[in-house]
Amino acid sequence: MDFTPALQHATLIQRYKRFLADVVTPEGETLTLHCPNTGAMTGCATPGDTVWYSTSENTKRKYPHTWEITQTQNGAFICVNTQRANQLAKEAILSETIPALTGYSSLKSEVKYGAEGSRIDLMLQADDRPRCYIEVKSVTLAEKEYGYFPDAVTLRGQKHLRELMGVVAAGDRAVLLFTVLHSAIEYFAPAHHIDAQYAQLLAEAHKRGVEILAYKAELSANNITLRSPLPVTLPRV
Repeated sequence: MDFTPALQHATLIQRYKRFLADVVTPEGETLTLHCPNTGAMTGCATPGDTVWYSTSENTKRKYPHTWEITQTQNGAFICVNTQRANQLAKEAILSETIPALTGYSSLKSEVKYGAEGSRIDLMLQADDRPRCYIEVKSVTLAEKEYGYFPDAVTLRGQKHLRELMGVVAAGDRAVLLFTVLHSAIEYFAPAHHIDAQYAQLLAEAHKRGVEILAYKAELSANNITLRSPLPVTLPRV
């Protein structure tokens, strides 16, 4: 995924009200950006970090600038726009970057499914095999070389795991794809220390046939691309 036009950069002053952030440009102008991330953003929003932002051509937007990437003071790149995760996953599937998700003829987005009234991020179909339901999650929480999900307790994420187990029980295929959007992460594990229930449900879902994949993105201020599979560590059930 290329950023066109190119992103611009500024220095983070603060993030506040979850969806807003103030930055100062190299010219000394203070801007308020839209922050498309409802999570805790631990380690992704330290004052003094470099923020790379896009600008919308929609003149009706109150905040035309969107925070896309954080470049930390240690040099790590982090995509904080959670909407990019689905786009990157779709690109990777269509380009056959993820071998486990090749061989399908149709890809749909935001399909209703499940007993709890959910929408699956991506669904793959082919005439000669079961449907493949793919839930995509964005991973930005880093502790040393490990990436963790979630960064806060997520009842919605727990619901998705129950729904995916239901997909497998019904005879279809279910995949949880963790898109690792932090350049310093080399391994993935569920954040048991943050949401123990989610971690245990993830391990149970895997035991029941839900496939778990983690793919790391190459990130820069110019583009982002899912490239490499990462090892996944799960708790015992």
